[in-house]
Parts: sequence; structure tokens; C-alpha cells
Amino acid sequence: MDVQLKRLDPRLAGWGFPHWGSDLAAGLDLHACIAAPLALSAQAPAQLVPSGIAVSIGDPGWAAMIYPRSGLGHVQGLVLGNAVGVIDADYQGEIFVSAWNRNPPGSPDIVIEPGQRIAQMVFTRIERPSFRLVERFGTTSRRGAGGYGSTGT
Repeated sequence: MDVQLKRLDPRLAGWGFPHWGSDLAAGLDLHACIAAPLALSAQAPAQLVPSGIAVSIGDPGWAAMIYPRSGLGHVQGLVLGNAVGVIDADYQGEIFVSAWNRNPPGSPDIVIEPGQRIAQMVFTRIERPSFRLVERFGTTSRRGAGGYGSTGT
């Protein structure tokens, strides 16, 4: 797979981007390309943080997913405002991270510093099925149309 990557922010070169955090890392860390520290108050609306990069995947069999960094999410409460970001194969604009402080109201602000690694980008295969429209399904499953909790807790 060959992905074209543009560094839109020249500071990324000094921060060592792009590189994988370890030899077997799945996610490529994304940096906060901001001019000054950004304080995120607990439960305030999510803020879009520029990553300073754009990619061109160009193959509909691939996409990139943006996830929180584990330590920041679990320990500090910095997660994505949209849970997971999806970068389609044909998107070529700057990648932004929707940063959100999930901590309870009254908790201290989370401060994002310029250049801080705040999220990770993982590339994954995409299967685009063909659809066959039907009036009813050919077989009935045991669960059927049972909704939330229908298989137990």
C-alpha cells in the first residue's frame, strides 16, 4: 500500500513526524499543530485540533481510522469527540482531531501543548459489499429482529 503524505506544518519535521512509536505499533501518532497551549474544560464541546498533515490513500480498499491514544484517554480523559474518525480513500484535506475532555464537570482542564502527540492513525482494509435488495430475508435467525439486550446482559 502506498499512501501519499503531505506535511502541512513545517514543525512536524522537527518533531520527528512521521515515525512509528515502536517497531510493531499499529497507530501512527498525530501531533497537535497548534500555536499555543489549548485548554479543554471537562464536558465542554470538542475542539478540532489540526494535525498538520494530509494524506491521499487513493485505494477504496483502504481507509484510515483516527483513535485516541490509550494513555491520554484512559488516564487523563482526552478522547475523540466523534469516538473514531474515518479518513476515506478520496479525502485529501488536512486531518483534524476532535479532542474532548470526557472527565466530570469540575475536573481540571486538559491542556494540549503544541507538538503533543494526541491521537493515532491506523490504516485498515475496507470491504465494500454489493447489496441485493429483498422483500424478506432468505433465512430467519434465532435472534431475528431482537434489539438491544436481546441476547442477554
